Amino acid sequence: MNKHLFLSVLLLFIIFTSGYQHALAVEQAEPSQVTGAPGAEQGVICLPGIYTGEQGDCTPLGPSAYLTRMGSMGITFPLAPLSAGKPDPALTIVDYRYGEVRTANAPVYPSVEDALKGNKKAATRRIDSPFSYISYTDEAVIDGKRFYMVEYGEWMTANDISRIGSVPLFQGQTFSRTPETAFGWVLGFLSPGPVETKRTPGYQEQDYTGHVLNHHEIVKVYSETQVGEESWYMVGPDEWVNDKVIARVIPNTTPPEGADGDRWIEINLYEQTLAVYDGRELVFATLIASGLEPFWTRPGLFQIYEKLETTPMRGSFEADRSDAYYLEDVPWTMYFDQARALHGAYWRANLGFPQSHGCVNLTVGDSRWLFDWAEVGDWVYVWDPSGKTPVDPSVYTAGGA
Repeated sequence: MNKHLFLSVLLLFIIFTSGYQHALAVEQAEPSQVTGAPGAEQGVICLPGIYTGEQGDCTPLGPSAYLTRMGSMGITFPLAPLSAGKPDPALTIVDYRYGEVRTANAPVYPSVEDALKGNKKAATRRIDSPFSYISYTDEAVIDGKRFYMVEYGEWMTANDISRIGSVPLFQGQTFSRTPETAFGWVLGFLSPGPVETKRTPGYQEQDYTGHVLNHHEIVKVYSETQVGEESWYMVGPDEWVNDKVIARVIPNTTPPEGADGDRWIEINLYEQTLAVYDGRELVFATLIASGLEPFWTRPGLFQIYEKLETTPMRGSFEADRSDAYYLEDVPWTMYFDQARALHGAYWRANLGFPQSHGCVNLTVGDSRWLFDWAEVGDWVYVWDPSGKTPVDPSVYTAGGA
């Protein structure tokens, strides 16, 4: 027997068996207790399957009721995988090497000889932002000490720089057609332990299934329910997880109000996801990191007005410059709202929660995919379905990285 056919038959058998007790009770009930279909007075139970509307001569109870309930949520057996693909891994390659500046007021020397001597009086400038990353084009090892050329003729010491071995390699998903159900990525780093599904939503029952979801695993989201003040997502047949550990995309092929044409980028601030629509079909989706309070990414409808393959970014908003940042060679940058842009964030180890000064951060690979797809003038729709992000323009500055 074919492996997949065997698994399908086995799954249906398990479902049928699980509903057998209920079905038997219905069969033994008085005719007046069995209602809902013309054949109910005879206590005839439908064969296992998905039933909608009038059944005629049987009652869809037991296994059929379960299958019908699952079918109403888009779940059929065997479970169908999400029709998606991975972007080209080559998009993650960038022609720069990066490092984090780990020393306050780190000096930049005019020559490798001055850097070797540690002659700080000879420094041409200093990098004084608390959050700073440089790019370097060359390196040298002299007397066992390492140095990095950050600009032509300018050097910094390895005592001040911590190299980034490789940029984060996470990539989103491409689509040839719009999925019929919502989906999302598991954010394992936000959970205090393994992300294990539950048979029922909420924490009242300790009915964990033993099924553990891995970090960045992609799952379908079939249903949502509220338990107290928390939302729970159904990610499989009777499998639930808290919404906080899923970054969800809800496909919506209707253009945002005010946008003409069939191309737009949707940024969901609550879910921390980005979706790209072309020809009114979802073609790409991924994780982001948006602005952290009080540097929110501003909700609204915007248009990309400038594209830059690389650009430096620096700035601060606090009077004491405690939030100052200095970033060299930020890749694949697309400005859409003053200084707020979509861009690659080679310094972000994890996405899926607000972290920026207002920009929409993506991995290098995802920002390259988006840069190649996007055109100046494309619409960018930013919204927060929770309504918690301010919409009053007066609370926003020009924004930043």
